[in-house]
Amino acid sequence: MTVLPQVRDAWEERVAVARDRFFEQGLSCEDDVPPLILRSWERCRDVGLDHASKIAIDPAGRSRLAESRERSARLLELGSGVMEHVFDQIRASGSMVLLADTEGMIIHSLGDAGFVDRAERVSLQPGACWSENLRGTNGIGTAILEKQAIEVLGPEHYLDRNVFLACCASPIFDAHGQLAGVFDISGDYRSPQRHTLGLVRLSVQLLEKRLFESEFADDILIAFHARPEYIGSLQEGMIAASPDGRILGLNPAAREWLASADGPGEAVDLGDLFKVSLGVILDRCKAAPSSLLKLDLRKGGQLFAQVRSQRSLILANPHSGAAGAHAIEPEPVPGRGTMSQLRPAAPASRREPTLESLATGDERQQRAVNRARRIGGKDIPLLIQGESGVGKELFARAFHNSSSRAGGPFVALNCAAIPENLIESELFGYAGGAFTGARREGAIGKVQQAHCGTLFLDEIGDMPLSMQSRLLRVLQDRSVTPVGSMKTIPVDISLVCATHRVLREAVANGEFREDLYYRVNGLTITLPPLRERSDIAPIVERILDREVADSRDTPVTIGAEVMRFFEHYPWPGNIRQLQSVIRVAVALLDEDESEIRPEHLPEELFVARAEDCVATRGIAAETAPEPAPEPVPQATVPRSLDEIELDAIASVMREVGGNVSAAARRLGVSRNTLYRKLGRIGAG
Repeated sequence: MTVLPQVRDAWEERVAVARDRFFEQGLSCEDDVPPLILRSWERCRDVGLDHASKIAIDPAGRSRLAESRERSARLLELGSGVMEHVFDQIRASGSMVLLADTEGMIIHSLGDAGFVDRAERVSLQPGACWSENLRGTNGIGTAILEKQAIEVLGPEHYLDRNVFLACCASPIFDAHGQLAGVFDISGDYRSPQRHTLGLVRLSVQLLEKRLFESEFADDILIAFHARPEYIGSLQEGMIAASPDGRILGLNPAAREWLASADGPGEAVDLGDLFKVSLGVILDRCKAAPSSLLKLDLRKGGQLFAQVRSQRSLILANPHSGAAGAHAIEPEPVPGRGTMSQLRPAAPASRREPTLESLATGDERQQRAVNRARRIGGKDIPLLIQGESGVGKELFARAFHNSSSRAGGPFVALNCAAIPENLIESELFGYAGGAFTGARREGAIGKVQQAHCGTLFLDEIGDMPLSMQSRLLRVLQDRSVTPVGSMKTIPVDISLVCATHRVLREAVANGEFREDLYYRVNGLTITLPPLRERSDIAPIVERILDREVADSRDTPVTIGAEVMRFFEHYPWPGNIRQLQSVIRVAVALLDEDESEIRPEHLPEELFVARAEDCVATRGIAAETAPEPAPEPVPQATVPRSLDEIELDAIASVMREVGGNVSAAARRLGVSRNTLYRKLGRIGAG
């Protein structure tokens, strides 16, 4: 659940009473805390944990962490990309994304610098074990024991010192249904982020899909679903089969389907599921690669399926035209073509960005593009400045793709998201045997990975001073020495850095080396915040195209009122916030709706603030308001009905924390009526 501002005090009081009854009086509290939390509290009490203990549990040493990362190498390899994508969505929200192994030890984390500092005080960091019997009720440890996605908010944590946390976590299961690790998003529970648990679940679905495909990369994969449009989505079932038709593995969706009332209970061979053999399925697939197949089930009904892992098809079915191949005649799915037709080559909105694609009409953005284009392919470092969320990494990728190094790697590292004790090995790599538990073959760092390509250091202003001196040496010598090695490896990299800080001020404050500053700012460009850009409409359309391509088969448009609102809203979270708003709006559309209207926007956008009524409430406003007249004494000018209405609405909206639904109930009007009043007042 998400604790809304208007009920948080009552909720906190109820949980506080429950804690007192449980910890001080030893009484049960089923009505005040969720059953899952109560079960966890009871387990913690049974193992003798003291909820008031102030004894810190230090993280394991570097060797223990390296051993854990080695054991979970595949999970870490596949999970890192998912974590980076998720962190991009929630950056600047005061949160952390965490990956833990089967024992609850955190093996990787990405987080906002401010919250990372607080989290480290309770050892919420790589190397720390968050099993329930050590840390009490918490997202990671309790998800392992409950084997389900969970949310642990504030005082629901068993240990008093952890009550500032809000943890959403889900176990990750491998291709054989065994626990592989835990995915967690943690933050301050007093700043709740809506949909966090849903984001965790989706992330785990994606990670489990990648684990499954990686495990059976050399086998025959059959994706299926009862509805053809779900083929290729995270909801599809997947079966891994051997060349003789034996079932080798099932992904979670397939296991759930097999366990349902309509599915076969114990299938060990594809022939137990379908009325045709694997050989027939492969013959059909070879005749129409990537096509959707209709397969009849032995227990009745049909499924739509697609065969993957083409590398295995020749090994599995070397004789085309085998007997029985005619049992399935090619039959197109009504209203749909083959998967290659359904999912054509990526449209422009999905291709890798270039500088040209970022020029959408804004003068300041165009100037930044023009200046960056002139140094592409030259040995001149690029420093990108701008507020959080303005698209600094996107610009860096576009710069790389528009340069002569486009064929080389683009390697990114967020200097603020990597713990200080790990950034050295992440950046420079380490030699085999550099420390106890290190991988025998060592590891290549980001600098070396970027050889003949581009190294992008995001938030370089937050790089520890000790690392700044080593980075300066690399840039001067064009070579890198891995941790624990005496060997110097030459590197050829193009350097792009980004920061939301003013580096000159950081230099003046002694937080950033002056000599490194002059190394990284060969050319400095500043990306404008979204509120100051004149090309919001093209940006909105481009983001909308990308979101719709990911989730719908029919086009979606932006209503005129909503587009005017977008053009006047201040966008404190910049493009990242706009992307989130559009993603939510698309998700809220009904199947028969094709236009995004005010009621589809997240309610948080309508928080009533008197000083910003047009931006946050004036969704029908054609233009920005005229400058306010000089103040006139209240007694000499009677207030208009609109002014009284505005004050009433603003007061109620503040009381309910900006929740439009709650405000409408309090005012006794419908949500649509309240939206119209907000728009009329803002336009006035």
